[in-house]
Amino acid sequence: MKLFKIISLILAIAFIFFGFNIYFKKKYNFINNFEKDYKNGLKDEKYAKKVGLIELILGISFFILFLSL
Repeated sequence: MKLFKIISLILAIAFIFFGFNIYFKKKYNFINNFEKDYKNGLKDEKYAKKVGLIELILGISFFILFLSL
């Protein structure tokens, strides 16, 4: 059980870090090939904001899981 708790904490920290930087600080270079696809018109800022928000929500949910164990 301790191993599961440690893994959930590590995942929470990673997802919150990346989600916060993508969603709030607009560091879109954390998304693979985003700059190239953005220049080619395949992806836009809305896509990057969605990815950041999903990662942030996943991080928060892993943190809640960590606290509940």
